Amino acid sequence: MIVTIDVMFPYYGDVAMMKAAVDSVLAQDDRDFRFTIVDDGYPDDSLPDYFAALVAGDDRVRYFRNEQNLGANGNYKKCVGLVEHEVVVIMGADDVMLPNYISTVRKAFQDPSVSIVQPGVEVIDENGAVYAPLGDKVKQYLRQRLVGQSSEAIVSGEAIAESLMVGDWLYFPSVAWRAEAVKKHDFRPQYDVVQDLALAIDIILSGGKMAVLDTVCFQYRRHRESDSSVRALDGRRFAEERAFFDECVRDFSAKGWEGAARAARWHLTSRLNAASLTPKVVSKGMWPGLRKLVAHAVRP
Repeated sequence: MIVTIDVMFPYYGDVAMMKAAVDSVLAQDDRDFRFTIVDDGYPDDSLPDYFAALVAGDDRVRYFRNEQNLGANGNYKKCVGLVEHEVVVIMGADDVMLPNYISTVRKAFQDPSVSIVQPGVEVIDENGAVYAPLGDKVKQYLRQRLVGQSSEAIVSGEAIAESLMVGDWLYFPSVAWRAEAVKKHDFRPQYDVVQDLALAIDIILSGGKMAVLDTVCFQYRRHRESDSSVRALDGRRFAEERAFFDECVRDFSAKGWEGAARAARWHLTSRLNAASLTPKVVSKGMWPGLRKLVAHAVRP
């Protein structure tokens, strides 16, 4: 029986969106969770009083402030070290939990074989409006291609590895993890963009299973100027993705998962994503980034 769930909240960024995210966690209809905020040193003088009031007002809330900025991956790793319970979610500081999030993932983890839960997600823009960009429509197609019309599917092995290599349809801030699996594998230190996918693949390679749910209980905020978008335009994101896919080819081949290795070698949607960004890079005159994007798009 899963009892308390750890909600880890690595924070650095927009204050108003962070407060909306915090409010959404505290408004859960299932109140048995531990909420841990790890502030990576965001420079705003109003925040100490705000966080102090949160801790004083709710004994489920913990707050830590890093003495030095650790960056996204470093702060994720710190969050893992603070996990105390059997299930953990590492939430984005600008995303929104719908009131049924905790109760939805708790139910899925009653199956002891499940290590990862990907619940239903809707995408919101900077203003909180629900919308469906093309990339997210592709994610939905790839997800349904794997699980069909099932409202709750449990998937594992080469099938899900191959699907995620064709296109990563996970929404990391919404994913809940069995803490034992996360602590065993942790985030690979060399990655700042694909660290979540790498963690999922490591768990899948070791035999972990994923529950994929249709129940929508999370809102993922997609920004035009997010860190991953900036890294994409200058080519850094795709250099990191290529290094990760190369590792996957080796790992899958060693395990005899030739279909997954082939999908990793081709990394089709990653290449299409690079190609789709070239007009924006041209319009901004980011010529070094353009060369990297074109190389990634045309060279499997």
